[in-house]
Amino acid sequence: MAGSYRRKKTNKGYGCKGKAIKTKHRARDLDEIAEDLKLQNVRAMIRQPIDFDLPGAAQNYCVHCAKHFISDKALREHLSSRPHKRRLKDLEEEPYSIEESERAAGMGSYIKPKRMKVMDHDEILKEIGEARIDDQEEQ
Repeated sequence: MAGSYRRKKTNKGYGCKGKAIKTKHRARDLDEIAEDLKLQNVRAMIRQPIDFDLPGAAQNYCVHCAKHFISDKALREHLSSRPHKRRLKDLEEEPYSIEESERAAGMGSYIKPKRMKVMDHDEILKEIGEARIDDQEEQ
């Protein structure tokens, strides 16, 4: 007597990763963001010219996560979210450098990465002289 046919083997979804790994979807690396957090670069990132092709006309930008947001409310919600806090914690570690890669290749002894102080969004705004809309209404 004949039994049922064996199920057809499939590829289990291995083939459809092209969209996720495309260069246009690539996020900025931590060492690039650490360079953006320097004071002269932060001013340029926060005070971007109006660009209607970007979300929120490029006026609501999180420097730590390198993301544009559609409104100030969305940016405020993001600043209290878990992914943003994780990014702040990751940025506290010293950024990857050429010297560190040479030490890893055996051209020197290992030095533990240092912890750095990372300013949050409100501290950055105070440092560059920008004020939030909420702060202006309170005064």
